[in-house]
Amino acid sequence: MDTSTAFTAFLTGRVACVVGGTSGIGAAIARALKAAGAHVTVSGASLAEAQAAAADSTMRGIVPVALDVADAQAVKRIVGSFAQLDVLVNCAGMIRRGEEHDPEVFARVVDVNLNGMMRCCAAARPLLAQSGGCIINIASMLSFFGGGLVPAYSASKGGVAQLTKSLALAYAADKIRVNALAPGWIATPLTQPLRDDTARSSGVLARTPLGRWGQPEDVAGPALFLCSSAAQFVTGVILPVDGGYLVS
Repeated sequence: MDTSTAFTAFLTGRVACVVGGTSGIGAAIARALKAAGAHVTVSGASLAEAQAAAADSTMRGIVPVALDVADAQAVKRIVGSFAQLDVLVNCAGMIRRGEEHDPEVFARVVDVNLNGMMRCCAAARPLLAQSGGCIINIASMLSFFGGGLVPAYSASKGGVAQLTKSLALAYAADKIRVNALAPGWIATPLTQPLRDDTARSSGVLARTPLGRWGQPEDVAGPALFLCSSAAQFVTGVILPVDGGYLVS
């Protein structure tokens, strides 16, 4: 089957929720899902983020809501409120470079990046079981190796990889596929400080075989594959999308 046909055949009329989808990688995935025919809701961590998405012309036709994934009751209320849900994308995350050795900061980052993801998966599971749907979690290169300035982010993303594998096993009985994408160095607001640092950006480019920073849209294509009928026998996978960084 042609992959574009597989995407639209699976996604037309389907309902997708992209948690953390108001900017960056999440927004690119949301736009791709919408273009493929899905009805898409995105969440931002605050009302301001949701309002900014509502005002963004590139997000036209996508429904924005505010959701703090650290708020268990809010997650149950919003993620569990859909009449139908076919695709859940967990993209909410935070990073605090240079601050994460503080145990309180460490706990906050892990709570958002890892515990928040589990809250969303658990809230969505009954709906996804009804539709035989799928989950895509956003992991990271730091799912595979450490980051001295970001121990909490690294630990949380390592946890995302193991959570993805564990839920793939646990949710298979419900016919729910669970996979993850591990983006490399992608040009998003989270990486702006690194891109602004000439020396660090040069180091990234020197190690990346494809020789450039990734764009959010580079992650959207693999996301469409993983939630389409082209990937109907794929679950428990952590797919790097990094321009070859991990193999260099």
